[in-house]
Amino acid sequence: MSTSTTSWFSLTSFFESYLCRTFSSSGLLLQTIEIDSQTTISFWGPNPTNFHSIQKPNLVLLHGFGPRSVWQWGPQVQTLAPHFNLYVPDLIFFGNSTTKLKERSTVFQAVSIGKLLEKLEVKNFSVMGTSYGGFVAYHMARLFKDRVEKVIIACSALNKKASDHQVLLEKANVEKAEDVMLPKNPNQLEKFDEFAFIQNLKKKKELMMEFDFGDDLHLQISLLQQEVLIVWGECDKIFPEGLGAQGISILHKLLGDEARLEVIKNISHMPHGEDSKKFNDIVMKFLSAGSQTDFIKPKTIGSRLSSSMYLIFSALHLK
Repeated sequence: MSTSTTSWFSLTSFFESYLCRTFSSSGLLLQTIEIDSQTTISFWGPNPTNFHSIQKPNLVLLHGFGPRSVWQWGPQVQTLAPHFNLYVPDLIFFGNSTTKLKERSTVFQAVSIGKLLEKLEVKNFSVMGTSYGGFVAYHMARLFKDRVEKVIIACSALNKKASDHQVLLEKANVEKAEDVMLPKNPNQLEKFDEFAFIQNLKKKKELMMEFDFGDDLHLQISLLQQEVLIVWGECDKIFPEGLGAQGISILHKLLGDEARLEVIKNISHMPHGEDSKKFNDIVMKFLSAGSQTDFIKPKTIGSRLSSSMYLIFSALHLK
């Protein structure tokens, strides 16, 4: 391993330690549960020792196709933890979540997270997913209608088509989606973050194949009965121009006339990291609307620090 690569992993290890402390200081504990005889899920959730001291609404955060959950939700955890019981799972084949089953679809991911919440005796909850996690959030809302209260979908092209997939490959100048989403060495960091894909690389390729060519590509969007918020980055490049303003408008209508749409200007595919304050304000406003819970204005110092470190780290990736 070269000196530069060693330095790279030292930096990522340092930043991950910081993120884990952020989650812990927000009252979350890293846990692992066998949801059945075939599948195990790791997640950050309320510490069972003091969980029942304060009653708060439940909120599930579902990460995108990238680093495991602790890397993606730092700025949100600090802002949302005072107001919600947060459940932040690693989707299957991310972190220590795994299965012996052959199923790889986002529907399977949704069913698995549903089983996790049943194990934890979480009856009702809202769910927020970004990118790949947005597909999982959609399926959870569809499958668990009586349990899901509100839905937030960020930068998730539920209405994507095969032609959109091809345009992305051409824009990135690669032959396969995995060359963008699952780079094989630090030299490919210009395409995407490398660190998160050391473990379960083969399994993640299978997830990507299902996502791009399996049932997920032929998703028939049905109206959701829950309140829905769609958040999009104005400059999103992961999903091609064909999904631009017109495509987002179509998605908006497909999810129902009551679905709310927020487009954050000068932001690309990761609005929750690129402008976490704006993103968090939008999310808090949506989740608090009509709630009986007294939401206080959150402290932002820690969240700003987490977001700043996130952006610095992303900049290092893109050099």
